[in-house]
Amino acid sequence: MRSRDEQDAAATFSERYGRPASDATRELERLVIGGDFGANGYTTMAQADLIAKRLGLRGGHRLLDVGSGRGWPGLYLAKVAECTVVLTDVPELGLRTAQERAAVEGIAERSAAVVASARRLPFGVESFDAVVHTDVLC
Repeated sequence: MRSRDEQDAAATFSERYGRPASDATRELERLVIGGDFGANGYTTMAQADLIAKRLGLRGGHRLLDVGSGRGWPGLYLAKVAECTVVLTDVPELGLRTAQERAAVEGIAERSAAVVASARRLPFGVESFDAVVHTDVLC
């Protein structure tokens, strides 16, 4: 069962993820962040590249992206590092968009989406080689 905070966050972000990004928002994101993932965060591509390097991500690794929204930066990290990613968040709409993005990026077979709160993740100990949690306050 979700807490009241989780229910509120799901409703707020479902509404946000339901709005299509404008051309101006997409262009701003490309200029500031370096990519177009639907104005989903503030982590730049350069920062995401540094995260991949510092975590030592590579093929065969399993990455968990907590609070992934539409999949940034988890999908990007999975693509550049050739690893597997599991995206988790509370709003289902963001995760559906992330799954569509994974298909477009050609990494659908190396990605999965799980509706889950960071407070109660449904994974066992040592299920992942690395965890990212960007642009999220819990």
